[in-house]
Amino acid sequence: MKKVTFSALALLSLFSTAYSQTKGKAAAAPVSYTKYVDPLIGTGFHGHVFVGASVPFGAVQLGPTNIHQGWDWCSGYHISDSTILGFQHTHLSGTGIGDLGDISVMPTTGAIMTHAGGPKDTQAQGYYSLFSHKDETVRPGFYKVKLKRYNIGVRLTASNRVGFHEYTFPKSSNSHIIIDLEQGIGWDQPTNTYIKQVNATTVEGYRFSKGWAKDQRLYFTAVFSKPIKKFAVYDTTVLKSGTSLTAKKVKGVITFATKANEKVMIKVGISPVSTENALLNIKKEIPGWNFEQIMAAADHAWDKELQKVKIKTDSLSQMKKFYTAMYHTMIAPSTFNDVNNDYRGTDKLVHQNADFQNTTTYSLWDTYRALNPLYTIIQPERVDDMVKTMLAIYQQQGSLPMWHLMGNETNTMVGYSAVPVIADAYVKGFKNFDTKLAYEAVKVTAMRDNFGGIKWVKSLGYIPADSTVESVAMGLEYSIDDAGIAQMAKLMNDEPGYVYFNKRAHNYQNYFDKQTGFMRGRVSANEWRTPFSPFMSRHRADDYTEGNAWQYTWLVPQDVDGLMDLMGGKEPFIKKLDSLFIAHGDMGKEASPDVSGLIGQYAHGNEPSHHITYLYAFAGQPWKTAEKVRFILNNFYTAKPDGIIGNEDVGQMSAWYILSALGFYQVNPVGGQYVFGSPSINSASIKLPGNKTFDVQVLHNSPKNIYIKSITLNGESYDKFYIDYKDIMKGGKLVITMSDTHN
Repeated sequence: MKKVTFSALALLSLFSTAYSQTKGKAAAAPVSYTKYVDPLIGTGFHGHVFVGASVPFGAVQLGPTNIHQGWDWCSGYHISDSTILGFQHTHLSGTGIGDLGDISVMPTTGAIMTHAGGPKDTQAQGYYSLFSHKDETVRPGFYKVKLKRYNIGVRLTASNRVGFHEYTFPKSSNSHIIIDLEQGIGWDQPTNTYIKQVNATTVEGYRFSKGWAKDQRLYFTAVFSKPIKKFAVYDTTVLKSGTSLTAKKVKGVITFATKANEKVMIKVGISPVSTENALLNIKKEIPGWNFEQIMAAADHAWDKELQKVKIKTDSLSQMKKFYTAMYHTMIAPSTFNDVNNDYRGTDKLVHQNADFQNTTTYSLWDTYRALNPLYTIIQPERVDDMVKTMLAIYQQQGSLPMWHLMGNETNTMVGYSAVPVIADAYVKGFKNFDTKLAYEAVKVTAMRDNFGGIKWVKSLGYIPADSTVESVAMGLEYSIDDAGIAQMAKLMNDEPGYVYFNKRAHNYQNYFDKQTGFMRGRVSANEWRTPFSPFMSRHRADDYTEGNAWQYTWLVPQDVDGLMDLMGGKEPFIKKLDSLFIAHGDMGKEASPDVSGLIGQYAHGNEPSHHITYLYAFAGQPWKTAEKVRFILNNFYTAKPDGIIGNEDVGQMSAWYILSALGFYQVNPVGGQYVFGSPSINSASIKLPGNKTFDVQVLHNSPKNIYIKSITLNGESYDKFYIDYKDIMKGGKLVITMSDTHN
């Protein structure tokens, strides 16, 4: 991430010329790719995506929060809902657990109420409002809605660390803005909150909370465009004296009179460090009160990122799917520092003026598979800082992040999935970080005796199924991670390290039962766990993680040839792979809701399956990869609110779509071999460093012509079933000719 922070005015000036005069004629305005983004895609079914205003990778995700109705409200918003509790400054996107929802702001009129309301509350019992989706406008960097209950118009936009609110009030002598520090999303509960009126237009405070992340600390400063007539503080619903308060569930209520259609604006800066830094963020990022300017700057920031990949397709629907997927890959990792580069670390200490941009929200078990390999192509300028963030976490907590959130390690999922991200970056040539520290970090993380069965990996080569749940998933993920360490060791000329971790990378073989043909729980060297069904799945309570033996048997992306040999060669491998896509059986009553998007037992709604369609190419039948990939692109991704077949998972589901639509996917998460599939676009131009581009032209593409007939790279015939990262990043032209018959 860039070291220089631009003010919104400076950012806007980069894009201020909408057209130019050439020989007396106005040139056409440049295409804005934000028009192809529909942030409501993924708000239905189990998509769990964020809805609201943000900028790419921003600290602020400012948007509405519904009354929480269950799992599908993990982001705070679901398309089926019509309630708004408030507008909160932090949100997750696409996760399977709800958290955040910090610094809730709600405009109201009439009698003061400080209880927001719950699923069973009437409007007489809470201040929430109903709304209509017909009154919503949602686009990158902007959100608009009408609060029916109060007849208040709402417009929201944002910079990196500042949320910008504009409320249009009716005529009222009792107009209010409630700052509710009790409100959070999902698991999030306040532990200590504070608010204070600083002067006639400024309020500051903090919200400490626990949830999925156990020790969250967020400071804020709010600056109002209209002087505060009255400021009252509440402990939950009890009015307290004075203009400041510290308690578990503090509410601050700002009151003033408003004229009809009077606009009141608020700038809310957030900081992981202090209220002073929150105010500094406001002064640097949004010094003025021009809402339209900041909204335009946010739009331009998104457009700049979206234009890194310019595609042409046959339909508007395909454009929307692609660029909405691009948008979803840039909600997180989110900024977790201030404009002066101060941040609060995992050690809870303030680290001042860091030499990198610290970030958070690392869903690594999901994203190491496609999102992080995608970043190495379209976000290379951010990769080094992401690695530096992970190394700082290692120094502060003694291990690399697993699922990191708001300066906390949540220890969610299995594996040490920061390792393939770091190893892939290193193998691809990213070196603007301490490479010795990186190698130390991946090894130390992989050698902990007190973590996740690693002691058994070191002594037995497998994790006994009776020693822990999810033993097979853990072991297979560790083998993937260890293969990445082995690649780093080889490039660093550490031969003993290479030999050791390469051996561990092959431990997947110890979970394969040749008699049944599946990866399954091993109790000892001579005993498998019984009873066994390859269909059965118990959510986070059996030998697999959100899946079953059918899905996990293929989790060897680092050594597909080795897996093929284990199954007896190409023919048995293909026969088994064919069976995966037609097998049907009862997964049981306790199966994970994450196991969605089923084709037979293939589950596209969950990440362990994401590479599987591409395995046919390794066995010499790439046309089957083409058939499966094109089916998924067309059917499991749509331009409707339920258009994502499972949790979007912080960009991973979208990254699969982007890469597959372009025609290739990195199967092995470390090393940069992108396997060809079936491109759905007609052409693409990928912007690369050094003013280079990598252009993809797809000839004779159509719904019937799904098979690759031939490929040329820079005019030369190309017969590999994959393309290397280094060849992409050199720039050039890839021409793919499609056909209705397989080759």
